[in-house]
This record gives sequence, structure tokens and C-alpha cells, in this order.
Amino acid sequence: MTEPLPESLISLASRIQLLALDVDGVLTDGRLYFSAQGDELKAFNILDGHGIKMLQKSGVTVAIITGRTSPLTARRARDLGIEHLLQGREDKLDALRELTRELGIELSSVAYMGDDLPDLSAIRHAGLGISVPNGHWFVREQADWSTQAAGGEGAVREVCDLILQARGHLADIHAHYLGEG
Repeated sequence: MTEPLPESLISLASRIQLLALDVDGVLTDGRLYFSAQGDELKAFNILDGHGIKMLQKSGVTVAIITGRTSPLTARRARDLGIEHLLQGREDKLDALRELTRELGIELSSVAYMGDDLPDLSAIRHAGLGISVPNGHWFVREQADWSTQAAGGEGAVREVCDLILQARGHLADIHAHYLGEG
């Protein structure tokens, strides 16, 4: 985050208790890779992973809601300690509503991050709807915010840093890694 963020965005981010993420185009670059044997391959960004871990450590729940079903996504969620993985869910808003009921939180305390039309209703109904610059133009237009980094290239980390900053944790995290805290 090199530019100062609008206070309205910081205010929305300060209320976030749940970050819900799409996978393809958000946690990945949106391309599907297949080997000659038909094996699916996905590339996840390590910056995003560390951001997710820091966000969870600060008390924010992270969930994945995706229309596709992939063992690679399940493995990534497991590796990051993400307990809420909803795969094969085309209706993202319905899945998000189920999750908020389960967690006992309101949609207003959810940040949802997606890149394409199946994510649009969740983006519009979440307290903070986020897209990525490589997302569909209409989705970006409807979102409250679009990251500077593209999906699969650190976009999720930007969101994690935004929420951590808005909740007053980012400076302490930086100080810790500087050996000052």
C-alpha cells in the first residue's frame, strides 16, 4: 500500500471479522494449468499466504468460497489453517450467508473478494466488496475497492494488510519483524 487509503475504506475494513475469498483469479492468476496427464496445477502466492496467517492470528476468520472443486485448493486451505472451505458453490452469496449464520456474524462485517460475475452478488452484499485489476470490468466497477496487485500476485496480501491496518495491528506486526516488538 504505497498510496494513502481513503478513510471511508479504512472505516469499512475496521469492522471486518471475516475475509471470504474466491480462488481462481484471486488466490491464483485465474489461469487453469493442466499437465499432459490431465493433472490440474495451481500457483499460489506466498505473500498472500503469509498475509492470511497474520490476519487469522489477529482474530479475523478467513474462508474460501469457490465454484470449482479442487484437491489443490483443499490442500492450500489446510496448509494455511483455513477451516471454512466451501467448494463447488456457484451461488457465492448463498454460501456466504450460510457461513455468516454459522459464525453468528452479519454480512456487514464481511469482506468478500472476487473477480468475476459469479462473485458479484457476494461482493455487493458484503460489508466490504473487493475485486482485483485483472477481474471482469463490471465486477471491478461494482466493488467498494480494487487492489493494485493482480489476483495471484499479492492482491490478497493487500487486503490482509488493509484489514490489519484498519484494526490497528499492522504497525505492531511491522515492528515485530523489525525486531522492535
